Amino acid sequence: MDTPEVLSASVRTVHTLPEERPDLVAMRTWVSSLLGNVSEDVRLDVLLVCTELASNAYEHADGPRVLRVERLDDFIRVEVDDGTPAVLPHLGESRLGDSRGRGLLLVAQLARCWGTRDMAGGKTVWAEINT
Repeated sequence: MDTPEVLSASVRTVHTLPEERPDLVAMRTWVSSLLGNVSEDVRLDVLLVCTELASNAYEHADGPRVLRVERLDDFIRVEVDDGTPAVLPHLGESRLGDSRGRGLLLVAQLARCWGTRDMAGGKTVWAEINT
């Protein structure tokens, strides 16, 4: 991943995720470099939300997958696109067993709001974290 510039207000950074499972450590390092001088608590919340949304896109959906991070005046918006419109996320439910399915519960706790929206050939799962 290229080293991006620090996000300023109303700047959106887009990164196409690879077909195979990404290196989540590299993705988190890249996102962290975007966040500049946000507090450590906000940084950790944004990184966890990015990790959960990207992981879900790989576990439950087809590609292509795209990660977007946008800093607005009082929040940071994280969006992950995938190529599977029919599989919508559900809080606390997982086809992978009882020890799974908690990622969106974490997202719901950390984000001021989150949701999904349809797009041509897929969906976007998004979350907004207060700064």
